[in-house]
Amino acid sequence: MTTTKLEQELSQFKELLKKMKSYEEAVGLMYWDMRTGAPKKGIPARSEVVGVLSGELFKMSVSDEMGELLASLSEADKFSALGRTEQTMVTECRKDYDRSKKIPPQKYQEYVVLTSQAESVWEEAKHEADYAKFQPYLEKIVATNLEFIELWGYEGHKYNTLLDMYEPGMTVAKLDEVFGALREKVVPLLASIQASPHKPESGFLRQNFEKDKQKAFSLYILKQMGYDFEAGRLDETVHPFATGLNPGDVRITTRYLPDDVNSALFGTIHEGGHALYEQNISPELIGTPLCTGTSMGIHESQSRFWENMIGRSRPFWNRYYRDLQANYPGQFDRVAVEDFYRATNEVKPSLIRIEADELTYNLHIMVRYEIEKGLFSGAVSVADLPEVWNEKYKDYLGVVPSNNGEGVLQDVHWAGGAFGYFPSYALGNMYAAQMMRTIRKELPDFDGLIGAGNLLPIKDWLADKVYRYGKSLTPTEIITSVTGEELNPDYLVQYFEHKFGDIYKL
Repeated sequence: MTTTKLEQELSQFKELLKKMKSYEEAVGLMYWDMRTGAPKKGIPARSEVVGVLSGELFKMSVSDEMGELLASLSEADKFSALGRTEQTMVTECRKDYDRSKKIPPQKYQEYVVLTSQAESVWEEAKHEADYAKFQPYLEKIVATNLEFIELWGYEGHKYNTLLDMYEPGMTVAKLDEVFGALREKVVPLLASIQASPHKPESGFLRQNFEKDKQKAFSLYILKQMGYDFEAGRLDETVHPFATGLNPGDVRITTRYLPDDVNSALFGTIHEGGHALYEQNISPELIGTPLCTGTSMGIHESQSRFWENMIGRSRPFWNRYYRDLQANYPGQFDRVAVEDFYRATNEVKPSLIRIEADELTYNLHIMVRYEIEKGLFSGAVSVADLPEVWNEKYKDYLGVVPSNNGEGVLQDVHWAGGAFGYFPSYALGNMYAAQMMRTIRKELPDFDGLIGAGNLLPIKDWLADKVYRYGKSLTPTEIITSVTGEELNPDYLVQYFEHKFGDIYKL
């Protein structure tokens, strides 16, 4: 083996990855367009285009060229001569190649078209609270995923294969343990909160708020967070999301409810947290499969950190409440900042996940986790989902949806085939609490920085510890390097007990 031969293969490998990344970006832009403003009549044709491009991308990922390059670069002598980043690229691509090679390209293309169409149908079904309209699509999506799992192979529970795609190394056994421990502490804490006589007044959060003013304040807070508008934009959609095409183009969306001051604001901060991650990945990873978040759990840790641990904190509102009052003249003049802070942190079991309070949010995730686990073990059928959903909401949260639009149809994830994704939200809360414990040690004036509206040192700390690495480090490597230990759910419980114990005077 000569160095020249290795360099030639490595260059060929990187060029192929760069070409694939270009296709990914084109598909990502089309998805963003379909979810933000594409004409309804154009959706079927656009879905076909997405399917064709995704099919070509898939073919590249399992091509003979890719297989030969991975086989050669994986040889012990060559692999050891690569840099750490290049080794990670080969390892990640090998994992994807081995998995994707088992899926027939035509089958994959058909699945992409199916999920593209399903997302549009879901939007209509949600609006009309008509589960029957969406059910046939979901049945096909679940059936196809079950086919894929059989082709990929699995250890233990079939759902483990899907979990690993979003949180590498995560299993049903681990989640049952972690979620069980969390529920054991959250449920009694919720009962204590509900029994407390010191409940916040929150009626003033429900007034008529002009969309333009909501947008203006959302844009203002994004700037304060350090979101780079030369590398992104804010748009409106039915279900908020972020799209990272590359670090120079990371777009976020939100939704504006006319009678709710919080929905758009905290939705924007949440997606802004995702965007800060993607905008601050190291430039050397651009054009590679490592130019993204290391896992959805770590990604969600950033959106939940910014939304809740900063955005719903007392120092944040001590600084920004006057700006909010000025943005909505006369609407909050008689509301004290402490009352507003307590209102934004009101704990109240509700139906809608994205509008749930910080504490009960985790119970919303556990409902979805139990349902997904059942779908892939055969214990739950797609036809029975509305009934199962309502039963679990009654069991976990003590509330029952009045229609399927605010029940089983409320999330877009299943329409896109994102099974195994939901647990990452609760994992993100755990990662975030653990990281906050460390950041408070390393930035002793953490609360003071927020209270002064100086959020950039916090963003820079996270960029240095988490963002810049993209996917070049595993989730376990990230949380261990940042905090000195692997994931520990106790920190989230401690955070909840301290914060809500104070608010509700427990």
